[in-house]
Amino acid sequence: MVSIRKYEERDKEEIWKIIEYVISNGDSFTYALNTSREFALEDWCSPDKHTFVAVDKNESILGTYYIKPNQTGLGSHVANGSYMVASDARRKGIGRLMGEHSIEQARKLGFLAMQFNFVVKSNEKAVNLWKSLGFEIIGEIPDAYRHIDHGLTNAYIMYRKL
Repeated sequence: MVSIRKYEERDKEEIWKIIEYVISNGDSFTYALNTSREFALEDWCSPDKHTFVAVDKNESILGTYYIKPNQTGLGSHVANGSYMVASDARRKGIGRLMGEHSIEQARKLGFLAMQFNFVVKSNEKAVNLWKSLGFEIIGEIPDAYRHIDHGLTNAYIMYRKL
């Protein structure tokens, strides 16, 4: 049984382990490979974001995501988000659960749409997940990401109305 709840201060060490794993792959997230724990957690868990964790029955964290306004002021009605899944929780539907949960949370928070500004094109699992959840590719940024294996790689901008 997996549930999703708001992150708590006590979750930071497990969140860091997930962040550290994801960025060490250099294939899907823009944090630098040498990003410090302090910087990553300050960013991921900052007060301007709604940060959540997916947990199992033992309260072990399987994944984490946040949503926030994509822009300030007159663009604040569009949500933006970032998602990470723990290494041992991959291919178990955690990303989909967090995606569905984030869409519902965004609605509850009053957002009218969601936009991802930067989905690495070669991250086909993420691209396909977001498409299956109703997101469309509305733009492509050439050579936007320095992929650890593929070099310069394009990134998509993906969007859906809520």
